[in-house]
Amino acid sequence: MYKRTFQLLLVACLATGALWAANDPFVGNWKLNPSRSTLTDVMKVDSFGTNKYAFDFSGDGSAETIVVDGTDQTGNFGTTLSVTVEGPDTWKVVCKKDDRTLIAANWKLSKDGNTLTDNFTGVEPKGSTYNLIYVYKRTAGGSGFAVTWVSTSETVNSVFVLQVRPYREDGLSFIDPSEEETTNVKFDGKDYPDLGPNVPAGAASSIRRVNERSLEMADKINGKIMDTQQIELSSDLKTLIMTVHTVGRSEPNILVFERQ
Repeated sequence: MYKRTFQLLLVACLATGALWAANDPFVGNWKLNPSRSTLTDVMKVDSFGTNKYAFDFSGDGSAETIVVDGTDQTGNFGTTLSVTVEGPDTWKVVCKKDDRTLIAANWKLSKDGNTLTDNFTGVEPKGSTYNLIYVYKRTAGGSGFAVTWVSTSETVNSVFVLQVRPYREDGLSFIDPSEEETTNVKFDGKDYPDLGPNVPAGAASSIRRVNERSLEMADKINGKIMDTQQIELSSDLKTLIMTVHTVGRSEPNILVFERQ
């Protein structure tokens, strides 16, 4: 049994740590400002004969190969993927998990085939939706959808809020309330499992503090790094800038959040 003096000392240490965490300058509610952000996206579509295609949405080589016939087929991380041909220049792309739609996207080619518009709708766990419209350019010759596409613009038609909260005595929680996803990490260099209904199995994150206004985070799946993030605060502590470097992509995404 612990002695009472040790118990009191432990409580005092935890209280001090919790107070420090609560005063961490990153703690707060942060709203994405799309006009100040840069959301560069790359996706690759390869053709393998009659109606068979590989879709690489992440740019890291983990393509999902299916037959484009409108049926749900095995995708990555416990999901299914279906692609329906709705016309010679129109495809509908749907991703599901446990028969629940996660993403529904309408792809439309321009008349010259050099531009693709992706009207992208995400479905949150409680049924609400968010919408983005990406415009991509073709990076090589050819025709149809099978090519590498690089986004040239994006329109964010929804509100995104990131919550940052203290986590235990020496850490932070990064919470996406719309997706019910939480990343709890401590500043000890260890991997901590990501939490949420749509989080892939084996997803984990680690973090380190560079200085008072700068953090570095790494996101992994089964120990493999998927992306790294530089998270920085402005000198007035009113702006949070998250620079996301995804493995396999040359250009980072730059997300600019403003304190609420």
